Formats: sequence, structure tokens, C-alpha cells
Amino acid sequence: MENPKFVYVTHINTSPEKLWTALTNPDFTQQYWGGRRVQSDWTTGASIKHQKADGAIELRGEVLQADPPRLLAYTFLSPPHEGSPVEKPTRVTFEISVAFGVTKLVVTHDGFEPGSRLFPEISNGWPAILSSLKTLLESGTALPFTWKC
Repeated sequence: MENPKFVYVTHINTSPEKLWTALTNPDFTQQYWGGRRVQSDWTTGASIKHQKADGAIELRGEVLQADPPRLLAYTFLSPPHEGSPVEKPTRVTFEISVAFGVTKLVVTHDGFEPGSRLFPEISNGWPAILSSLKTLLESGTALPFTWKC
């Protein structure tokens, strides 16, 4: 059985520089990540934390690559769920380019073990987060989603 991999491609009416800022600025991420602030200094080896509105750290990671405004990659470590085995960190890669006169974003989330508990969660979460990001950049207002499905 092959290890699962999530890939999402979207085109956004913005510049690569504005998209980079949207991915790396905690005040911006808070608007489209359902209240989460994604924080790091975005240098290779730096830590990343996803902080919820109540201050709790939900996700952690480490910057693997940062080449503004073209490429960002980091590990993604979800806290263990009660009764589930601890999963190893996975990897998220954001590739930013220009295509058809707009900014193209390719998000690849890989490194999952077969049968991963996290894979179905991110497969539902990333489309909502990335749709909210696109809407925010193009209209000035993020989608009003919550984390309750």
C-alpha cells in the first residue's frame, strides 16, 4: 500500500509576494486559519507553532525550506489523539509561481504512514483553509468557517 499524499492546486488573483506574506504573517494567518496564528521566523531550522485563539498550541513543526516568495516547506506535527498511536511528523510544501497571469499555489502534504489518522483530517481541512486564504486575498474577507464540521 502506497503512503497517502495530499495535493491541492489553486490560482489566486494576487502577487507571489502578497501570498508569501499571507502564509507567513501571524496576523494574516489568524484571519483565514479559523483563528489560528501560524508563527515562526521562517528561516531553515526554525520552529513553527499554530496557536489557537485561547493561546493553546495546536500544531508544531520545523522550517525545512524557505525561499521567499517561491517555496516554503515545513514539518507538521499534530498532537496525539487519545487512544490513537503517535504519528511521526509529516511535511507541507507550498510552491508559489505565476501562471496565466495570476499566482499559482501548489500545496503538497506528504510523509504520511499508511492508515494515518491525520490524513483524512488534513484532506478536509486544507481545502477549507486554502479556500478561505484565496477568498481573503481576492475580496478582503476570509470565509467565516469554524472548526466544527
